[in-house]
Amino acid sequence: MTDFNPNESFELAPYNPEWPELFARESVLIADVIGEAVIEIEHIGSTSVPGLAAKPIIDIMLVVESFAPIEEYRRRLEPLGYHHHSHEDDADRLFFWKGMPRTHHLHIVEYATWEHQRHILFRDYLRTHPDIARLYEEIKRELSGAFHHNRPAYTKGKTAFIKSIMARAVEEIRDPSLRTRYTDPAAALTDEPSSETHDQ
Repeated sequence: MTDFNPNESFELAPYNPEWPELFARESVLIADVIGEAVIEIEHIGSTSVPGLAAKPIIDIMLVVESFAPIEEYRRRLEPLGYHHHSHEDDADRLFFWKGMPRTHHLHIVEYATWEHQRHILFRDYLRTHPDIARLYEEIKRELSGAFHHNRPAYTKGKTAFIKSIMARAVEEIRDPSLRTRYTDPAAALTDEPSSETHDQ
């Protein structure tokens, strides 16, 4: 079994227009081995946002009605080079990775759960708010410089920003007028969401 290195060093790469094609090719392979259980396969994460610098790892979300036994996914995905890594949130998603250094992350989630919806919500918000995407890139560059050899710290450092964006995205769904309210991207993060926003 190949060992998973949670602290694998990384570099941010400029946006690569080939990333969507890499996702498309891999999604076909995954759909072929998973079969009829596939509801949808989505390109998520920073490589799915045009123009955004990212770790050159293709994040793929496989959506199923309900989880099959992990042994079944291993049997189907290991021939493609994927390895399972247990997470404390395995009740919400199953995580597989590929490549050394890593080239693909596969997140298996159940349909219509928050774990399913939040990835799409965040991706689509960055796609439709390029000013916020640029701010996110600035934060990632700052963190990558400080935590180049501490991947968990880099990931944790992005949490507050991501939660702020998720809260704003939910608010904009409830009140579309908010989409034109902010001219300064930082204002969308410092302005408090309404008290109706639920914990994410």
